[in-house]
This record gives sequence, C-alpha cells and structure tokens, in this order.
Amino acid sequence: MLNQVSVFAENTKGALRKMTSVLADANINIYTMLANDSAEFGIIRLIVTDPELAVKKLKEAGYQCHTDKVVAVEMGDTPGCLDKILDNLRQANISIDYLYISYNRQASTPVAVFKTRERETETFLRGKGYTLLDSF
Repeated sequence: MLNQVSVFAENTKGALRKMTSVLADANINIYTMLANDSAEFGIIRLIVTDPELAVKKLKEAGYQCHTDKVVAVEMGDTPGCLDKILDNLRQANISIDYLYISYNRQASTPVAVFKTRERETETFLRGKGYTLLDSF
C-alpha cells in the first residue's frame, strides 16, 4: 500500500500556501494533492516523496496530520477504466471510503487512489491483473 499524508487545516486565506511552504522548505516534492473543505476546516490529502518527514515537519509547524495507507491502481486511459475497477470492487463487496484520480509520471498513466478498510483489496486487485503502486 501507499503512504498518504492527511492534514487537518484551517479553511483560511493562504492556508494551503503555508502548508506547501513547510514541505518546500523540507525539500519534499508533492506528487498528488487533494484538498476538501468544510466551513472552517479541511482535509488535505497528499502523496509526497517522504511521508514520514512531511508529517514530522508539518507537526512541528503546528498541523494535525498523520499517514494513511491507500491503494493506488494504474488505470487505462480510455472510457470505462475506472468503472471496471469499481465494478470489480463492488462484486467483491469491497467498500471505498474515498477516491481520487492521480497520474503516474513514470508510466504516463492515470492512477485511481482510494482508501478502504478491506485488507484483502490489494490481493484481490492483483489477482484481477491490476498493477498497484507502492510509490510514485
């Protein structure tokens, strides 16, 4: 599984810039970033070059954050690729907490990144012939 950094941040002007500055100062590259907001706070999900260092530096800067294990599945770049993955997961009765699309720079392919609590998900997807990533 892939390590994702989840950051709980205040929904204020400049908040994302402040967080990205902490990572830039630590020479941490961001591969994927998803920012969800609510009225006062948001969750920023990141795939970065060094998740452990990112958490350390962000906590030192006052952020509440942690790492989560997520599944990253290479997708094809044609209509229906994501639908096929989701249908396979549905048939296996695997629930998804959230999902977002990223991009594998090395293979030049889209990647579905998702959080699930089902431990057998990786084994199941590999058995179906999918390529899973443990790094970007």
